[in-house]
Amino acid sequence: MPAERASLVEIACDESGSEGEKLVGGNTEVFAHATVAIDLDLARACIAELRRRIRSPAVEYKANHLLREKNRAALVWILGPSGPIHRRARVYLVEKAYFLVRALFDHAAPGNSTETSSKLAHGLCQDEPGLVGPADWRAFLEWSNQLLWARNGDVPRPSAAAYYELLDRMRLSTVGDPAAEAVEVVWSGRELIIAARKDRTARTSTLDPLLPALARAIQVWAEGGRTVAIVHDEHSMITDGVIIELKKAWPALAGIRLVDSMDDPRVQVADFLAGVARRIAEDALTGDGDAELTAMLRPYVDPASVWGDSNSWTALEARDHAE
Repeated sequence: MPAERASLVEIACDESGSEGEKLVGGNTEVFAHATVAIDLDLARACIAELRRRIRSPAVEYKANHLLREKNRAALVWILGPSGPIHRRARVYLVEKAYFLVRALFDHAAPGNSTETSSKLAHGLCQDEPGLVGPADWRAFLEWSNQLLWARNGDVPRPSAAAYYELLDRMRLSTVGDPAAEAVEVVWSGRELIIAARKDRTARTSTLDPLLPALARAIQVWAEGGRTVAIVHDEHSMITDGVIIELKKAWPALAGIRLVDSMDDPRVQVADFLAGVARRIAEDALTGDGDAELTAMLRPYVDPASVWGDSNSWTALEARDHAE
């Protein structure tokens, strides 16, 4: 290998649960972005072995094939320590509602650090749903999502008066509760939140989790001074402009090449991992987690994942990491 390429790593990526900036009221509660660092031969062998084990006539295998109970042994194999991606892959998980609330604090109090926004969001998501009731909590999430959505001109947004009235009810319900501080920050920044919708067409999305997932993938795989080349399943969010901005922010990025997953077996493997990880994590979030599969997913979970629910994160948090 030429010396100038000795530090180059090419990773294949795919996501599951991507609904753009729609973080609540969609089809999924969790977003998962998987990166794998395997060569083409190993990826082809992996897919061939899955076909041998699953024996489905489908042209393209997807994560839902692996998630069927009859194919559990194949799923255990691909995730397990003897499987082809062990210590060669990473999954970045996003709990969408928490990601939204954290972004809300970034807008309401732009001077706060990420750590402060995360702390406030965690406290609010843990305490507030039970205090205000499910209807008001759902309205708070959906209206906040609509107000911060940069590219959602067709969906009606709540009026400022309705949003303020909802926030005021939340303030009253949290008097004397630890969540009161977080609610007060949102209340104090309510005008900044409402103002966000006025310039939404000029803003780059701050709510699509794919963008921080890509940045994190570069950061992880560039460790040790490596240069990172990404092969990614086709996605409308990954434009030439986005790639240019990522290269500016992360000089270690050599480039991003978009492909149809059918044309690159490495991306198909990343697709398997992303889909499986999203489902396992979502089950853990709703309290329906499978203990064996959750434990098998742990080594792949990125510790920098954006997750607010303490109980499920305790189950998902990685004890071991990809190299």
